[in-house]
Amino acid sequence: MWDLERLAARFEEAARTAHRLPPVRVQGYFNRWPAIKRAAWEPYADDQPRHYRFPPQPAAIDHMMETMGRAALLAEEQRHLVWMRGQRRGWRDISRRFGCDRTTA
Repeated sequence: MWDLERLAARFEEAARTAHRLPPVRVQGYFNRWPAIKRAAWEPYADDQPRHYRFPPQPAAIDHMMETMGRAALLAEEQRHLVWMRGQRRGWRDISRRFGCDRTTA
């Protein structure tokens, strides 16, 4: 049986899994520039830290698809609300999105 806490945890897991999926890119474009071999010290000059996203496990993708199937039963605005909470967005952001008071959201 599904209770509210388990359903909320499942939506949070689905949001994390969706964030870890590889980005969608347009097919057909490629780069003609040759690959540049960098010196060993050059990566140290990069002031932006690299964030590596490891792809999710197949079981996590199956759980995400099942959760999104359950979300299809909701109205569109309710789906947006549930997905924003799954992404752990604050009530202030949600109330701005829906144009209502924080306590109403």
